[in-house]
Amino acid sequence: MNLLPDISLFDSSLIDSMFEGVYFVDRERKISFWNKAAENITGYKSEEVVGKRCSDNILRHVDDKGRELCLIGCPIASSLGDGKSRGAEVFLHHKDGHRVPTQVRVAPIFGEGNEIIGAVEFFTEKRNRQRLIQEMERLKNEVFKDELTQMANRKFLLLQIRRHLQELNSLRIPLGALMIDIDHFKKINDMYGHNVGDRVLVMVSRTIVMAVREIDTAARWGGEEFFVLLPNIDPENLVKVAERIRIQIENSWIDVRGNNVLKVTASIGGVLAARGESPEEMIDRADKKMYYAKQEGRNRINV
Repeated sequence: MNLLPDISLFDSSLIDSMFEGVYFVDRERKISFWNKAAENITGYKSEEVVGKRCSDNILRHVDDKGRELCLIGCPIASSLGDGKSRGAEVFLHHKDGHRVPTQVRVAPIFGEGNEIIGAVEFFTEKRNRQRLIQEMERLKNEVFKDELTQMANRKFLLLQIRRHLQELNSLRIPLGALMIDIDHFKKINDMYGHNVGDRVLVMVSRTIVMAVREIDTAARWGGEEFFVLLPNIDPENLVKVAERIRIQIENSWIDVRGNNVLKVTASIGGVLAARGESPEEMIDRADKKMYYAKQEGRNRINV
């Protein structure tokens, strides 16, 4: 008996034209169909995933606490078990290593005898990637963009810091700052080479951009350090954003030398700006907090 969902029952050309990512799985959660939008959102081509289980180092959904849903609460497994449709907000794993925030919807597929023969998942990015690209293009010119990561550079960040500090002083709009440093990055360059090191920098930069709010400014400070400027934020949410960034970096990876997985962690220092202080003073305080996180054992925040 063929337990694969019969894709001929559906208009595959119509599904391929959808903006939502769509894939079908059988009772064993092996992927039998993967549409074009799924390729675009995840970076994985159809031929790379069809025939594999969705948990085989492909999407590996995690929630906002970093828990792998493939292990503790997979929506597809639940729908295959009880025949009910369900939805969830998850972070999926992109082929390039970073995490992508998505809204997923899962529905069971029934056979002729009303038995469950598979399931279908629809997923969409919670953030419009094209809009993020357009925002980056609105930077005045290439001088304000980091060449490797394509995120804002230090020069642009300093302009934003001065502007937001003026708003803090004149309008009392709170301002938060996070200094982020990849742990043991020199060892990665020494062991794998600078090409792999560059891939890690790109992965971490994209993970940071995806984890912060749309009003925030994420920039490469230099080397393996990144900086996030967070206007109009309170202490509690500053901690939440910092921890979300830490978790998502910890749960991202790239493939190197075949199927070897390379993961990294980051130490994060955070502060709320004080009225009347200079950009240099605020940056120095965030940097010291990051250094304390390193001293406390790395892969942690100190806010």
